Amino acid sequence: MNMRGMHPELGGLLVLAACVMPWLSGCVDTREVIVDAAAFENPPAAAGGFLGYARGNGTQPVCGGCHPGSYNEWKGTEHAHAWESLEESGAAAATCENCHTVGPLGNATVTQAGYAATKDSRYHDVQCESCHGPGLNHVTDPEATQPLASIEVDTARQNGCGECHSGAHAPFVEEWAVSRHGKRGTHQQEEAACVQCHEAKGVLAAWGLKPEYAEQEDADTPIPIVCAVCHDPHNATNDHQLRYPINVADVERNLCMKCHHKRAVPELTNTRGAHSPQGPLLLGAEVGWVPPNMSYNNGQIVGTHGTARNPRLCAGCHVNRTEVTDKLTGKFVFNSTGHLFKPIPCLDAQGIPNAVADCPLEQRSFKSCTTANCHGSEVSARSALTVARTRLTDLANTTKALLTKVPASEFSITDNRISTAEGSKFNADMCLQAGSAIHNPFLCEALLTAGIKQLKAEYGVTAPSALALTNVLGH
Repeated sequence: MNMRGMHPELGGLLVLAACVMPWLSGCVDTREVIVDAAAFENPPAAAGGFLGYARGNGTQPVCGGCHPGSYNEWKGTEHAHAWESLEESGAAAATCENCHTVGPLGNATVTQAGYAATKDSRYHDVQCESCHGPGLNHVTDPEATQPLASIEVDTARQNGCGECHSGAHAPFVEEWAVSRHGKRGTHQQEEAACVQCHEAKGVLAAWGLKPEYAEQEDADTPIPIVCAVCHDPHNATNDHQLRYPINVADVERNLCMKCHHKRAVPELTNTRGAHSPQGPLLLGAEVGWVPPNMSYNNGQIVGTHGTARNPRLCAGCHVNRTEVTDKLTGKFVFNSTGHLFKPIPCLDAQGIPNAVADCPLEQRSFKSCTTANCHGSEVSARSALTVARTRLTDLANTTKALLTKVPASEFSITDNRISTAEGSKFNADMCLQAGSAIHNPFLCEALLTAGIKQLKAEYGVTAPSALALTNVLGH
C-alpha cells in the first residue's frame, strides 16, 4: 500500500472485492478497491516514531494493514501476547516492561521511546516495530525507507534478540555466545559447502529461505549461527517458533539434523573421516561403513536416545532449562536456558553450566539425562556413559592398531572402492568422537566388532584374545 501524498490520518485501505454476475456462470471479477479509512493515528512526539497498534484495534499493529501475511503469522506467537503473559505471571515489575512492549529494545533505537516514554497501551506486546524499529517514516513514504530488522546477535549489541533475551532471568544470548553456534569463524568461507551449515546467510540460503534482514547484502562479513537461523521471528508453526520441528526422525526435516548429518558414510575420493554424523548415528541408519559380515537389522540399529523414549531427539538432551539455586539458602541464582547446547555441561562453583569442554565426568551435570525418561538418576546416567565410552575406546583403538599392519595400498582414493581398511578407519574415528557413545553405542559397537572380524578375514591381522568381539552393550 503506497500512502505517499495522502494525509497521514487518511490512508488507502486495500479491499478485495468480488463481483459475481449471476447471469454469467463462473465469472468472477476480483479487483482492488481503495476506501478512505484511518490508516494510523499520529503517535505522541515522545514515542520516537513508533506507531504501535492501529487506532481502535488493540490486537493489530499498524504494520499489519499492509503486511497481512506477516501479521497473521506473528499473532500466533508469544510475542503477540507478551504484555498479557507479564501481567499473568504474578511477577510483573516496571523493570520487565521494556521487554514486553514496543520501545527501544530489540532495534537500533537508543533513546527512550514507545511504551518506555509514553506508557500508552498501543505499545503493549512485542510488535513488528520492536525488531524493525519505528515505522512512522516508512508508512509516510514506504519507498523511502525499508526498516529491516537485524539478525546479528551479541551481548554487546544495542539491537536484536539479545537486548531482551539476556540476563540471569533469560540468558539465551550469554549462553549462545560461548557455544559453538556463537563462534564467528572464517574457515567457512574457504569452501562453498561449509557455509551451508557454518554461517547464517549460507544456512538460510541452503534451506531455501529468503528472509529480508539488514545484513543480507554484506557478503564479506560472516555471521555465526544466530537466533534467526533456528527461530522464525514471525511464525509459530513449531514450538518456540522453530523453523523446523525437532521431534521428527528424519535428517532432512529435523531442525538439528538438517546440518548435523554431513559425511556420515565414507567417501570414495577422500580420506576424511566422519563430519557431523550425529543425526544418522542417533537414528541408526545410513551411517558408517557396514562390514560384509555384519547383521544390521534391516539396515537400522537405533540408539536408545533415538527412540520414542526421547521424543525431542537432539534437543531432548542438548537443550534443557535448569534453574540453579544456592545450596545453602535455596534462593534463585541462575536460569540456564540450555543454549550452551551441551547435554552434560561442566559446572562452575555455583553449579551454573558453563562452556568448559574438558572437565571430568564427575564435575558435569547429568540432569538432562534424568528428564528424558531414560535414566533414574544422574549417577546411573554417568555410569552408563562410562561403560559405553570404555567399550568403544577399546574397540576403536584396537582397530587402529590393526590398521598399522595393513598394506598401505589399501588406503587409496583412486581405486574407486571403500576397502575394509578404509571403512574400518572411518568407523573407528567416528565412534571415538565425543558424542558417539551417547548417540548410539549399540551401532558403534556392532560396526567395530564386525570390522575387527573382517580385518582378520581379509588381512590376517588378529585382535588380542582378551577383547570380546560379541556385542556386550546390549540393545
